[in-house]
Amino acid sequence: MQPDGEIIVTPSSHLQPVRYRNQSAMLKVAQDPEEKFGRLPMLYWNGHGAAKVYESDGDAVLMERTDSQRNLFHMAMTGSDEDVTRIICRTVAELHAPRSTPVPQDLVPLDKWFASLEAAAPAQGGFFVRALEAAKGLFADPEPPVVLHGDVHHANILDFGDRGWLAIDPKRVLGDRGYDYANLFCNPELPLVTAPGRLQRHLPIVAEETGLHPRRILNWVLAYAGLSAAWFLEDGDDFGVESDLAMAQIAIAELDR
Repeated sequence: MQPDGEIIVTPSSHLQPVRYRNQSAMLKVAQDPEEKFGRLPMLYWNGHGAAKVYESDGDAVLMERTDSQRNLFHMAMTGSDEDVTRIICRTVAELHAPRSTPVPQDLVPLDKWFASLEAAAPAQGGFFVRALEAAKGLFADPEPPVVLHGDVHHANILDFGDRGWLAIDPKRVLGDRGYDYANLFCNPELPLVTAPGRLQRHLPIVAEETGLHPRRILNWVLAYAGLSAAWFLEDGDDFGVESDLAMAQIAIAELDR
């Protein structure tokens, strides 16, 4: 294994591009305690719908790397937003496909993943309460649990050429597959996602691709927006809270029609 570029430092990881057995690879060393658990779903998926893991040891993961310059954010922002939603849905569906391998230990049940929203709702009221009600309604009527990605957005699905679009950087969450489709309504960025009619255009696309009822998808969007806002609240990020509030209001308006 040889270095093949500059080290990339993020808040949660150090990333070193390398050459490994004559292939492009990425060595990721988690710096955040939670980040290291991302290797669990990656190993479980074994390169199907996600980048393949070559080696894994403790906080370090050596995985497949792409050199493609195509990215979903740019595509979505330059006229291909609906095509991007289909790409994301199909990649996520591959992650959720049944597997014969055992589900990893140490995954967090999805209802526990919503702890921050549980804490925020009584204190903040308003849309946080409505989002928590949506989440609890979904938990009371769940689909069979699957290994979730947990952080589906436009920068976490990359073009791997002949291998197609593959996911990277998952969390460690187990639960209803609908959760993984909610965040694509909140991305790639605020001016686009809150544009008039955007949710209404993308909702039937996601429903068609997933087989989920549109109302169930809307409830996941609302629940996720509340959870994300609760996380931003914990971080003191007022802009993030307002962004999620804007998305939640659009979902609520559609649910209440």
